[in-house]
Amino acid sequence: MEPTADFNPSRLARSLLRRSRQGALATLMADHGDPYCSLVNLASHPDASPILLISRLALHTKNILADSRVSLMLDERVAGDPLEGARIMLAGRAEEADETEVDLLRRRYLAAHPSAEAFVEFKDFSFFRIRPAGAHLVAGFGRIVDLKPEQFLTEISDAGGLLEAEPGAVAHMNEDHREAMNLYATRLLGAESANWACTGCDPDGMDMQADGRTLRLDFPERVTDGTGLRKMLVRLAGEARAKG
Repeated sequence: MEPTADFNPSRLARSLLRRSRQGALATLMADHGDPYCSLVNLASHPDASPILLISRLALHTKNILADSRVSLMLDERVAGDPLEGARIMLAGRAEEADETEVDLLRRRYLAAHPSAEAFVEFKDFSFFRIRPAGAHLVAGFGRIVDLKPEQFLTEISDAGGLLEAEPGAVAHMNEDHREAMNLYATRLLGAESANWACTGCDPDGMDMQADGRTLRLDFPERVTDGTGLRKMLVRLAGEARAKG
């Protein structure tokens, strides 16, 4: 069935990838190939691909090391019937992080899961990143779509300046601009007032969370460097204050 005209599957898929903090990970059993499913915590890479921190003692990690093919299901966790909410089934390969990307994955994962600081240095734990091959989005009647990676991942090849500036920008927002974070959440996104914190920025938007809740603030235009990010955050703060 074709999706309805007002439906933006790419935007919804990206939102689910950015906002999700847990998901159901399916792997293939190393000894006989049967499917195995487990619950995992996750964060998002700047391009929106999922980041995992998993132990080599876990069965799903042993499976991945034998066969990297995986599937990951994420859902909106809506109240009531969960089948009324949107969900995405991501297929791809889980790859262990190399030395060039460990720092980035660690930073973004710990921003989303601060409690992982207690065990992130354990020798059996490693960061993995799921490289998507495609996704199946289900968002209700007439809203079922298969997507290619380029339709839901964020382009970052032109955003080196932004990625370099991101750690400082996130720290600055959380240390000095919590009021602005709360304005983004309440006046631009319609959320309740809380101690909202920034967990990451990328060319398409900013991720926030508070008390186990997550929000995605999409930018009206892409930003690719630190100056552009600063100007965008100032602009959005002004728009939020104007709605008061």
